[in-house]
Amino acid sequence: MIEEDVLSEFRASGALLEGHFLLSSGRHSARYLQCARVLMNPARAARLASALVAKLPREIRAEIDVVISPAMGGVIAGHEMGRALGVDAMFLERPSGTFELRRGFAIEPDTRVLMMEDVVTTGLSSREAIAAIRAAGGRVLAAAAIVDRSGGEADLGVPFFPLVRLAVPSYADDEVPAELAAIPVTKPGSRA
Repeated sequence: MIEEDVLSEFRASGALLEGHFLLSSGRHSARYLQCARVLMNPARAARLASALVAKLPREIRAEIDVVISPAMGGVIAGHEMGRALGVDAMFLERPSGTFELRRGFAIEPDTRVLMMEDVVTTGLSSREAIAAIRAAGGRVLAAAAIVDRSGGEADLGVPFFPLVRLAVPSYADDEVPAELAAIPVTKPGSRA
């Protein structure tokens, strides 16, 4: 799958939104990629995960024991990656503000993990998820995402393999352009 194929999947599902959005990172953007909508169709989600698995180096694919993703956005993406790789998929939750494995999910020491996200903007949530996986005893081999909207700027501290990289500008509160500030803000993500 090339970039235009991936964007076509987002457009076809109504998942490429335009307006004024407050991202979960706290930054503002004129475009929002609603991965929940693109992943709501199981066949589409499977196609995207299979295409992403094909982008992972063979030596990393062969070593992955489990896929772990942060809830909420990464749950479906992580599940589909687990299916495509033929391994279990688990997710992290933030019951008190910090990611942790719950619901009976546990990993053995030195379990080899692929950390899977839906969208990476700044990489903060991904780095927090990676830290939680390490705290639980896992060894994060790599990270993957459907979309890297940082344009390759996010540093996750491990090899990072997005299906598509997009340079979508985002702005701090004090950097929002006047034309964007004139549009009412919407917070479409999973975190309040």
